Parts: sequence; structure tokens; C-alpha cells
Amino acid sequence: MVRLVAICILLAALAPTFPARAQGFETKAAQAFLLDADTNAILYSKNADELFPPASLAKLMTAELLFRALETGQLSLQQELPVSEHAWRTGGAPSGTATMFAAVKSSVPVEALMQGIIVQQANDGCIILAEGMAGSEEAFARLMTQRARELGLSKSTFVNPTGLPAEGQQITAREVALLSQHLWRRYPKYYHYFGQEDFEWNRIRQRNRVLRLGIGADGLALGFTEGHGYAIAASMERAGRRLFAVLAGIPEEKERPEEARKLLEWGFSAFSKRQLFRAGEIVGEASVYGGARGSVALRTSGPLSALLPTGDSQRYSARIVYNGPVAAPIDEGMAIGTLQIWIDEKLSQETQLYAAESVDEGSLRQRALGAVEELLVGWMR
Repeated sequence: MVRLVAICILLAALAPTFPARAQGFETKAAQAFLLDADTNAILYSKNADELFPPASLAKLMTAELLFRALETGQLSLQQELPVSEHAWRTGGAPSGTATMFAAVKSSVPVEALMQGIIVQQANDGCIILAEGMAGSEEAFARLMTQRARELGLSKSTFVNPTGLPAEGQQITAREVALLSQHLWRRYPKYYHYFGQEDFEWNRIRQRNRVLRLGIGADGLALGFTEGHGYAIAASMERAGRRLFAVLAGIPEEKERPEEARKLLEWGFSAFSKRQLFRAGEIVGEASVYGGARGSVALRTSGPLSALLPTGDSQRYSARIVYNGPVAAPIDEGMAIGTLQIWIDEKLSQETQLYAAESVDEGSLRQRALGAVEELLVGWMR
């Protein structure tokens, strides 16, 4: 049986240190998601699991495959890939879409392709990379979807590496934010390219499409799809905190920078980072069945911090969740359950809890008494 242990007293005790502030937030975006990079706290969610066409946000998964190929040695930064006529016509100068203006039948170094894809959101750069790595856009897109599943992105599906309109191509705001966080955490060697101010190729210099919005973000991607509106995946760092915001379905292009800026600014001002537990500190306990003791102490793997809303302590609570009672024997360090932090009755943050001690199997008498107790308690459930 899943058991919940409320530890609201702990969080309520932190409330007096917070200044009172207005907590409400609304956005014109149809879908939105705001994630704290370090704590994994969900600060805002609006239709975050609804599917929508990715447009150029799909290029974040293209970048993931590129970064991974560089790390595994499948590609090198100096390696040159050829520009096919298909890449030139579909994503290059004749296409009228975002392009790095790679010349047909030329070759482009991988590092230049990476900058074209990230800084200029170049469609020709994506296609050149896809053909160079997998032979075709279609084969590369299958790798994109496969990699999405490996990363736990269960809904996002890709049909091409560019995000250009295609039936069946879809993402969610939550999964784009998680992908953005993954790129930052997993590939620090290459993530800095998202913050590159501009890039020049074929004597044409273009500014970073996200940075030129002037909202304080330090990278990721923009998108637009006819019929769905404008989208953005943006990251911002301030005072040691980093947030990832994704908004989609914004009606007007002029509203996109302001909606993204407001969400990010709200995330920094409406929440404060607090350390809840030190490394090794006991968080709570779980009931034990058939053990030498009737409970086991629980701890996290290290110090635990959380992003909590400023002001109203009634807006948040914490719960220990586990399937129990837990059967003995229990080894120290065994995963037992999770600590959940809820804000406005929405799950914001979840952290794994481990046994802080070992619990041996009880004597025959202890096991018998435990069986009787569980039978009686289970009957009342």
C-alpha cells in the first residue's frame, strides 16, 4: 500500500524568513512550463503535456544527437560534411527559411554546422548534419525519436531534424524544458554555443535569435508554426540559479519576448531556494514489516534544497511517499520511497529517499506479531 507521511511542520517553519509577495501568474501562451535547473522544481505548468508542433524547437534534439556524436567520437569538430542539393534547396538560400547560407556542393566543418544550427537555427545546417550522420533526414529523425525515449521523453516524436512542418511531428512544453536542462547538465563542453552572440558563414553574419530578444536569456531556441503561434525555449541564470522556460501557442510575435521575460522574472522573484536537510540528516521514517524494529529512518543521498514560494506557508507541503510497510530485512542505502514537495496541490519536486540504517529480519515471534498487525491494519484500509 502507498503510504503518505506529512511533514508540513518542517516547511511551515521556514515561512517567517520569506517576505510577502504576490504569487499569481498568468500567461498568454497556450502551453508553458518553468523548471529550476538545480532542484528540478516545477515552478509553473500550464497545459505542459499537450502536444504541439515543435518548429525550430526540434533543433534542440538535433543538437543533442550532435553533442552526443562528438562525445562518443562519431564526429569531430574539424570533420567536414557535404552540402547536398536537397539540403541547399530545402533549408538553404532558396528555401526562404532560417539558413546559414551554405553553398551547394561545398563542405562545412561540423563546428560551423553546430554554430549555424544553434546560433542561426539554420535548416540547411540541420539537414547537412542529418545526411552526414544517418544518410537522410528520415533516418536521422528516427534516431531523434529513439534518443527522446532513452531520455525519458515519452511523447515527443520527430519527423525531420529542422522542425519544418510535417505530419506526426510533436513535442510538449514539459519535455522541451527537460531536454534543455539535459543539454545544459550533460554537455557543458558544448552548451556555451547557445550563448554565442553571432556567427558568420559564407560572408553573412547573423545574430543569435534568442539573445537578440533582449530579455536576459542566455540561449536556446525560437519557433513558429502557422495555426499554433509562436514558441520559445529560454534559459536564464541569476545569482547562482538557472531557470528553463518553455512557452508555446503565443498569438503574436511581439508578445513572445514579453511573455518569456515575465515568466522567467516571476520564477526568480516568487521563489526562494532553501536548504531543507543537510547531508546524512534524517528526513523521516517508514514502517517496517517483519523486522527487528517497527520502523526505519530515511535520508536523502546528500543535502537537499527546495524552491519554495515566498510568503504564504499554506501554499506548500511535504510528504514522504513509499509502498509499505517495507518488508525486512532492509540494507542501509536501500531505496525506500520519495520526498514530495507540493505547491498549490501540484507536485513541484520529488527526491529519492534511502534507508539510513539496516533493519534485520525479526524473530519468529516478532514476524508473527507483525503479520497479525498487518492483517488487522490491512483489513481496516
